[in-house]
Amino acid sequence: MGKIISFANQKGGVGKTTTCINLASYLSALGKKVLVVDMDPQGNATSGLGITKNQKILTLYDAIDGDKEINEVVRKTDIQNLDIIPATVDLAGAEVELVSMRGREKVVKNLLKKVRDNYDYILIDCPPSLGLLTINALTTSNSVVIPIQCEFFALEGLTQLMNTIKLVKKHLNEEIDVEGVILTMKDNRSNLIQEVSQEIKRFFGKKVYNTSIPRSIRLAEAPSHGKPIMTYDARSRGGVAYFELAKEFLDRNKDSYKNITKF
Repeated sequence: MGKIISFANQKGGVGKTTTCINLASYLSALGKKVLVVDMDPQGNATSGLGITKNQKILTLYDAIDGDKEINEVVRKTDIQNLDIIPATVDLAGAEVELVSMRGREKVVKNLLKKVRDNYDYILIDCPPSLGLLTINALTTSNSVVIPIQCEFFALEGLTQLMNTIKLVKKHLNEEIDVEGVILTMKDNRSNLIQEVSQEIKRFFGKKVYNTSIPRSIRLAEAPSHGKPIMTYDARSRGGVAYFELAKEFLDRNKDSYKNITKF
């Protein structure tokens, strides 16, 4: 049974989608069967993995709406072992429709249950909000990964996210916990960023991954080409960092992987 992990932070621009798709691609390269679920109506994970968003594309919305079975909306990507359930702006309508659905917090959980055994890991890219789509993601997840940008306002709003996770754990999903915290867009030359990093580590302790993600122009460029950094520029600083993060992630999960030294 695949482990389901939500990537969540209601603060936008923290590298949430970038982390989700790049970690997914390297996990796939390390021999794991991975599914990315794009639950953000902006569909950035979808386009970031090379899927063109148009009216013909089947998305998560089609499965939530009941028009399609969940296995019908799963698409292969150009990366071996990596699939995606895409999203487009139509998914914004699901937020409204979910309100009137019976068991509305568990709709996505019931859908993913049908494909869960096909994967080692299912990574959910949540929208930058704490609405019903994010609640659905948290309800179905074993754990949460929180990407945090290394900046002065990094911890702003984080209390609200932690409270939401606490409420979901109490009422909807007693299994859920914080898998880890990833420091993103880190510039080690800045004393302020070093201070912020230390503050985050004091707050989360050992939950913070040893591997942090640096600021990188190549990382910023890759999504516009519909590629994760692994296929765009694996030797860049961002590429190396996400490769190391994937190995640390698997080590923490006590999961073995292929012995790959470089790309």
